[in-house]
Amino acid sequence: MSEKAIKHARELLLKEYRGVLSTHSKSMPGFPFGSVVPYCLDSQGNPLILISRIAQHTHNLQRDPKCSMLVGERDAEDVQAAGRLTVLAEAQQIIEADQIEAAAERYYRYFPESSNYHKAHDFDFWVLVPVRHRYIGGFGAIHWLHDVTLANPFAGKAEASMVEHMNSDHAKAIAHYVELSGLPQTAPVQLAGIDSEGMHLRIGQGLYWLPFAEPCNTPKQVREALVSLAHADRWPTNLAVEA
Repeated sequence: MSEKAIKHARELLLKEYRGVLSTHSKSMPGFPFGSVVPYCLDSQGNPLILISRIAQHTHNLQRDPKCSMLVGERDAEDVQAAGRLTVLAEAQQIIEADQIEAAAERYYRYFPESSNYHKAHDFDFWVLVPVRHRYIGGFGAIHWLHDVTLANPFAGKAEASMVEHMNSDHAKAIAHYVELSGLPQTAPVQLAGIDSEGMHLRIGQGLYWLPFAEPCNTPKQVREALVSLAHADRWPTNLAVEA
């Protein structure tokens, strides 16, 4: 099993924030049913989705939780040469109050508008627990993978505190990250999330993941990485940034 393929597959899952969810059709037995869903990753690194109770894909999952989600590189000119990842999973609805609160806290940072329809309508959080991954990194680079997901060591209060601090006190540093990385500067930007391998920025309605030069496993290491980038005059060449 290729460690490089696992890393690339996880990076693709982090870089993107929407995929095609395929479920087993309840209305048309035997046929797959595809729908587009936004997602972020939960504390364990698994895709977290917020879906309506009246949606067809929700009815399908209630009947059969086996599903898959296809994620591909956004704006790829040649989709056959671009990276894509299929997450084969068992969908689980989050029903415990504390887990719903944790899911909402993170999901709202990524998709702020979701808090309105989650509270006003019948929407529920579901997590896609991976069983296996199929990653294609381009022509001939095809892999069946396990253990792609990576738990976020900062999930919960630590991450929320770091994100709030950066957005409240270091807007100039965040703007500098955008400028250095060449991301679009056409809308207000905020830090949305931090994981051990990088950070998510929300620019308007879009989400972008920027990797750290080295993995960070403590808040101190994150702080050092963010300070280093804030003082950099160019984006480190060893970091692959994809808008």
